[in-house]
Amino acid sequence: MIVYLNGEYVPKEHAVVSVFDHGYLYGDGVFEGLRAYSGRVFKLAEHIRRLYESAKTIMLEIPLTPAEMEAVTLETCRRNGISDGYIRIVVSRGKGDLGLDPRKCGRPTVVVIAHKIQLYPAELYEKGLEVVSVATRRSGPEVVNPRVKSLNYLNNILAKIEANHLGYAEVLMLDDRGFVVEGTGDNVFCVRDGGLLTPPTSAGILAGITRQTIIDLAREAGMDVAETLLTRHDVYNSDECFLTGTAAEVIPVVKVDGRTIGDGKPGPVTRRLIEAFRAYANATGTEIYPEAAASVD
Repeated sequence: MIVYLNGEYVPKEHAVVSVFDHGYLYGDGVFEGLRAYSGRVFKLAEHIRRLYESAKTIMLEIPLTPAEMEAVTLETCRRNGISDGYIRIVVSRGKGDLGLDPRKCGRPTVVVIAHKIQLYPAELYEKGLEVVSVATRRSGPEVVNPRVKSLNYLNNILAKIEANHLGYAEVLMLDDRGFVVEGTGDNVFCVRDGGLLTPPTSAGILAGITRQTIIDLAREAGMDVAETLLTRHDVYNSDECFLTGTAAEVIPVVKVDGRTIGDGKPGPVTRRLIEAFRAYANATGTEIYPEAAASVD
């Protein structure tokens, strides 16, 4: 396994970061998770744009241009023989001292990893997830804006700890007003009367790239999509429910807080969107091996 680290491609055993790196000490940095399908990186430009937007918000100057970051990402995939897999880009503030002051950090640390990931067992995509809402509230945009994909994921991890203790693979997180916002790593959708309902980004959620893809695919199919605040009552009484994310893709939810959603099985709209997403993801994206693609053409 080869990892990109600060301008070099090194074996994973040599991909080491200083203990004085502020990403390690304080979670001071940003990241992106991407997927590769059939030799293409899905929505590469969109992920890179979101990475640089997150970095701008926390005043972190990435020492590569977006075009260079795209090239590094593709090269890391090539060096690991990735055709289908998961990619993680991490940019931290870099090595500093034990104080908080980011001005003490010299140069940001840039890491790109290309490997494999499976968030949920395959059978859950067929029978659906059971989830619960938890006490841990989602941090609001006035605290650390969730649209910044930062290295500080403790809020999500605390909710995941609750999920583990309760015996669930995923949970629903609420904001401080009681509205449903996200899972620990997924966006939330409900199906009602054939249309989609999902919390707006203004509610303090990550502007998910898979989320936006599903919105676009649904609208292209003629479905109504409303970005609106959702309560647990709305979720309980939805016809269908599903979660979206880069790692999770699109996964059905069939029970929430003990309430059966619909008939307790993945519904027709969810199944149709899963098929549409998979077809789209496998047919689009930035070529990892452009020469091979050209020879096939």
